[in-house]
Amino acid sequence: MLKSLNVYAVDLSKYIITKCVEDDCPISNLQLQKILYYIQKYFLKHDSIAFPDEIEAWQFGPVVPNSYYRFCGFGAMPITNQYTVNCIVDKEAKQIVDHIIEEKRVLDPWQMVQETHKPNGAWATIYQNGKGNHHTIPVDLIKEESE
Repeated sequence: MLKSLNVYAVDLSKYIITKCVEDDCPISNLQLQKILYYIQKYFLKHDSIAFPDEIEAWQFGPVVPNSYYRFCGFGAMPITNQYTVNCIVDKEAKQIVDHIIEEKRVLDPWQMVQETHKPNGAWATIYQNGKGNHHTIPVDLIKEESE
């Protein structure tokens, strides 16, 4: 079984941002939010958890508010800060997280928005054309979502 990361989303965000900057592939906050969602979804599907923070349904897809507000000062620009983070200690988990980051960061941000907006998906089920804006997406919906 995959081990839980046992980290908060802001710490995982710092890891993701730093990895992307070090790999010369910085990402925006929009991309960061989608990558966090993909990571959490992967862990949930493997009966584990990446972070305890809630994910909400916002206009442009799933968002982890704690992380979003921490990095929103960058607007739509790439986040270029680097952080000292050692939040992922399990080797297998680090390989999985790194793979998801590397796979998703090269996608167009709006392609990621489209992927997370699919009909009957976790985001769409909660967002409901704005009626569920900023409502929490239950982890069981995320876990059940197809690829």
